[in-house]
Amino acid sequence: MTAAVAQIQTNSIEDAPLLKVQNLAKFYGSRVGCQNVSFDLFPGEVLGIVGESGSGKSTLLAALAGHHQPDRGTIHYRDQDILALQESERRRLSRTEWAFVHQNPRDGLRLGVSAGGNVGERLMSVGSRHYGNIRTQALDWLERVEISPDRIDDRPSSFSGGMQQRLQIARNLVTSPKLVFMDEPTGGLDVSVQARLLDLLRGLVRTLGLSVIIVTHDLAVVRLLADRLMVMKSGEVVEQGLTDQVLDDPQHGYTQLLVSSVLQV
Repeated sequence: MTAAVAQIQTNSIEDAPLLKVQNLAKFYGSRVGCQNVSFDLFPGEVLGIVGESGSGKSTLLAALAGHHQPDRGTIHYRDQDILALQESERRRLSRTEWAFVHQNPRDGLRLGVSAGGNVGERLMSVGSRHYGNIRTQALDWLERVEISPDRIDDRPSSFSGGMQQRLQIARNLVTSPKLVFMDEPTGGLDVSVQARLLDLLRGLVRTLGLSVIIVTHDLAVVRLLADRLMVMKSGEVVEQGLTDQVLDDPQHGYTQLLVSSVLQV
């Protein structure tokens, strides 16, 4: 194989979508959770999803992450048909190449296990067994998320809400996942704590080259973190595009209301 051919093949792999979603729909009886959702997510890209409460954004995220079974549509991850996988294969994917950051960190942590143990469990789920190496990596990640290393043996229940969220992020990112789902990661935190957490997230996303889908009601969060933006209303995507374009020049009336803060989200 020539160098030129190898470069072309490398480029084609990098240009292929990491996640491809087509006509996804989820219903709760006669109520629409989300429907007619299609998009591509590329490696290293951050996609923000915004909308008021009940717009379908959290339902969509749960369906994408495998927490809910969609009623219609397809999800392909690196050319794998996710909906055709066995449950055991989906769980393996969630432990290795995917990660999910919950709004409430208590949903993503084991409160009765030490901070280091929470990070170590994720490492063990991908095959790490050497205690010394696991503890070293846990210490490193606690520092990276601005938690003092001397708290490694403390339980998360003794941490503040902001520290619990940083620990959940460390637990999720320690295994270098390729795709991270985030559900309102700064929700419920004080403004000053939110600002520090956003700075931390932005640095980690860029440094690690993560692909991220983030759901939030806060337009300031997506402006800071997201490359592209999808706006949802009544379960459907009403506008999407580059984040700055959508926020600075919204075309849909609903997006205009969101941006002007007339609609409380």
